[in-house]
Amino acid sequence: MRTLSEAGKAWKIAATVVLVTVLAVGCGGAGGGSAEQVTLRLTHQWPKATPQEGDFRAVLAERFKKQVEQETNGQVKIEIAPAESLVPADEQYESITQGATDMSVFPLDYGAGSVPAFSITLMPAMVSNHAQAQNYQDAEIGKEVEKLTEENDIKILTWIWNAGAIGVRKGDPITSPDDVQEGTTTRAAGVQVEALLESIGLGISSMPSSEIYNGMQTGTLDSAITSASSFSSYRLYEQVESYTSPTENTFWFMFEPLIIGTKQFEELTPEQQDIVEKAGQDLQEYAYTASEQDDMRVEKQFENNGVTIAKINDADFEKWQQVSEPIWDDFAKEIEGGQKLVDLAKEVPAQ
Repeated sequence: MRTLSEAGKAWKIAATVVLVTVLAVGCGGAGGGSAEQVTLRLTHQWPKATPQEGDFRAVLAERFKKQVEQETNGQVKIEIAPAESLVPADEQYESITQGATDMSVFPLDYGAGSVPAFSITLMPAMVSNHAQAQNYQDAEIGKEVEKLTEENDIKILTWIWNAGAIGVRKGDPITSPDDVQEGTTTRAAGVQVEALLESIGLGISSMPSSEIYNGMQTGTLDSAITSASSFSSYRLYEQVESYTSPTENTFWFMFEPLIIGTKQFEELTPEQQDIVEKAGQDLQEYAYTASEQDDMRVEKQFENNGVTIAKINDADFEKWQQVSEPIWDDFAKEIEGGQKLVDLAKEVPAQ
């Protein structure tokens, strides 16, 4: 398990207070509690949004809150803490499983320090486009991911996938591994993605996506890889000269679902559980459509701000797959159950 930052220690101190609060509002035991008011704390790392406007992942959280509160007549209230205001981005999994918070729109690989197998949802060049990402949910790999999360105390309510882009502070875009300049430093989320980038000569500076702007401004970063949506939300068009858009292919696809702790879910009444699950399911089409549309919106936004736009064609994507295969092999050998996960992920069609 990774070491908690000083900022992250606050939620651990607050855990006892939160648990006492849950007991005080009368949230019952597994599947059969009272109907008194319950408050669920939902955290995420993106700027605050409304149900109509903002980063689509934050918008989804607001829409979930609105639907649950309406359909439970206020019995279940959702308190949203955006922009890492309550918990650092990479500590949200631990905060849920330890009872300090209850829900998140969460990049699952951020929990890989505790559950290394979570990295199957951010394996470099394993997913190339939105169609393939969306096929995971009903494929055998999707069943394994759901089993894996529930065995590790979280439940998926809405499947969310984000395509990744590459921004270069100064110089030509990166579309192929051949474009990488050895000795330069980048930021990318994901244990396996970082291993890939190091293998082709890049230095890694680990930081949350909210710190990329400052990293580029100070020259700490020469490039960065994060979701297209985050490139927009953090105004990175002000810092990069070139932008490799994921609208054709990308080697970075991240699973960022809406989740709830299984213990917290089981403490809801059966009726409340049904409403929470339905709200998550009702947002599924929005999650898929908004993510895909956001890639096109962000590409246009960067182009309008004078940034050079590039794309990864099929030939270049094959090169990314070639350099990624040793990373897949290492994951399969080193992670318990890793070979099965890799084999099932390879079966998911790209169309």
